[in-house]
Formats: sequence, structure tokens, C-alpha cells
Amino acid sequence: MSDQRPYAEVIGDPIAHSQSPLIHNFWLGKLGIDAEYRARHVAPDNLRDYFLERSKDANWRGCNITLPHKVAALDHAADPGGVRGSIGAANTVIRGEDGKLMATNTDAGGFLLPIMHLPLAGKHAIVIGSGGAVRAILYALGQAGIASVTLLARNGLKAAGLIAQAGLKGDVLPMDSELPPAALLVNGTPLGMTGQPPLEIDLAPLGDDAIVYDIVYTPVETELLKSARARNLMAIDGLGMLIGQAALAFELFFGSQPPEGHDDELRERLMV
Repeated sequence: MSDQRPYAEVIGDPIAHSQSPLIHNFWLGKLGIDAEYRARHVAPDNLRDYFLERSKDANWRGCNITLPHKVAALDHAADPGGVRGSIGAANTVIRGEDGKLMATNTDAGGFLLPIMHLPLAGKHAIVIGSGGAVRAILYALGQAGIASVTLLARNGLKAAGLIAQAGLKGDVLPMDSELPPAALLVNGTPLGMTGQPPLEIDLAPLGDDAIVYDIVYTPVETELLKSARARNLMAIDGLGMLIGQAALAFELFFGSQPPEGHDDELRERLMV
């Protein structure tokens, strides 16, 4: 590789929608760090070869992982923090100086940042989906003290397993079910994202003090959030989780915390 600068990247299939390069390169520029963060398309059949190749590259600091690789990535890296047993999915892999790959998950911490100050302990939450992001969301909700969850999912057996793995009480309903009462509704799917089918859901059963949290960030203002705001419900977009999980990964990759005082500028760039 002609460019000998340290670099990290985000991998997925698809990957063109990822905002991670904008975030990490923004921080690298502000800190004056001579490094780069890239996006790389990696198909599922090429995941093993990708990690094998990168483990031999001393300039590669690691990668963030998006759909559909968050579970499969655990088969290609060590798991010193027990992510497989606690969350069951990884969104970050880092390379040690010896070339050893280690998996972790910053999604849970990133998800918690926008809601950690809210009085959710002992409350009920609804989570839509059963993919890799939902694994981290359920783990985070357990850390926040949520008493029980309802998962809306296409695969009921898989969803029930996720609830059990997270150590939560709860139930599973089909995707088109009427919502039960809840303090928090989370969309943990790509539905509503640019290029994906819409998320069609009626928020009427939710109480007036419910919180609606959509982890989708392209577009930032999803139809779900528009519906929530139309009812004057608290609406939380996906940028908080995106930036939060990126901040944790950035320090792992580049050995520095993101610069302070630039959040508004970064958010403006992400919303363009």
C-alpha cells in the first residue's frame, strides 16, 4: 500500500450510506492526526479473507462493522470482553501490535448516551427488530434498568432468544401488531432508511409521555420521528447513537479522544 499512514475503516454490505468516514475524518482533522478513515464494501463471502488480509497490515488500526456482519465478525477475532456472551454481536474490531484481532461493541454505549439521563428504570420498552443492532440495544436497556421489553420481529424464536440472552423479561409480537403501552419505542431496524422500505407503525397506543428513538440516521428526520413529533412525543434521532459509538471506537483506533467543542459543527455536516 503506497499510503503508509495509519487508517481504520467501516465495512458492510451495503456501505455507501455510512457516515462514519465523515465523523472520524472530521475528528482526525481537528486533532491534526495524520491518519485516515475509509469505507469499504465487504460481501459476506469475503469477510474471512478481509480480516485475514487486514491482520497482516501494520497500518490498519481496525474497523467498525455494520450490516450484515455484526454477528459473523465474532468468528474472526478474539473476544476478551465476552461480547459474544453479553451482547452477541460486535461492531468494532481492533488490531493489536502483534496482529491479533480483538472484537468489541461500542453500539451499546453509543445507544445509551442520548437516554441515560431519562427516568426509564422500571419501565417497559418496545424494540422493533431482531438484528445485530438490537442485540446491543437490549443489552443497553438492561443497563438502563428497563424492567421488560416487547420485541416486534419477523422471527419470533430468534427474538425470544435475544430477550433471554439480554437477561430481560418480555414477549415477542409480529411486526404488524398493535403497540402495547410503553415508556420507550426504539426502531432497531433499517426500515425507514433511504433506499429501504418504510416503517409503517401506528403510534396511537403510546402514552403522551412516551419516547420514540429511531437509530436510523439517513435521513435524520425519519417518518417515524415525524409521526412522534406530530403527537408532541419526545423524539430522538440516530445521530446521537452514531456519534456516541464512533467516539468510543475512535479512541480505540487512534489513541485519542475526539476533540471537544465541535459537536454542533459535526452534527450540521451530518445533516447535509
